[in-house]
Amino acid sequence: METNDTYKTITKASKEVLFKDKNSKFFGYAFPVKSENDVKSKLELLKKQHHSARHWCYAYQIGAEDISYRANDDGEPNNSAGMPIYGQIQSFDVTNVLVVVVRYFGGIKLGVGGLINAYKTAAQLALESSKIVIRTINKIYLIKFDYKNMNKVMRIIKEKQLKIVDQKLELDCQIQISVRKKDSETIFEMFENLFEIEITELD
Repeated sequence: METNDTYKTITKASKEVLFKDKNSKFFGYAFPVKSENDVKSKLELLKKQHHSARHWCYAYQIGAEDISYRANDDGEPNNSAGMPIYGQIQSFDVTNVLVVVVRYFGGIKLGVGGLINAYKTAAQLALESSKIVIRTINKIYLIKFDYKNMNKVMRIIKEKQLKIVDQKLELDCQIQISVRKKDSETIFEMFENLFEIEITELD
């Protein structure tokens, strides 16, 4: 059985994009985010940068397995801004991402259809100008052992090319490793079967 243990995200903020319709300007931005606090700080920065804009509409999705998302119309008619932006996050199939579209009103109403199109297009342009990468879903394990067993542990780490996240090598040693989800059970068992070695999964 093939476990899907990858997800797509962006590594850095997109460049600013602009979509215009009937004198209204829609500036689109995409940011990598890991938490709701990240979302808040990015929004605060944009509100300072565009302090005279009328609307800062956005959508975000966080998480690779347990997903949380939110779409915000920020005063535009219901579902005319946040959901079209979120729709683009879904169609690009990215996560840990925030897309914000800042609107300057040009004096002519666009109607709901026009708004949906404008927010969707600005979000699409922002994601198109982002570098999208594939990341793996990893599990973090903590391995505890006595110094005398160091070679046994290191041999597996080298052989399997495991990534060490953190280590404390004293008389009592602790190493944290990051393992791809699809390989995680095999690796866990290899360490569990070693004499005098303790392995636990960290959240």
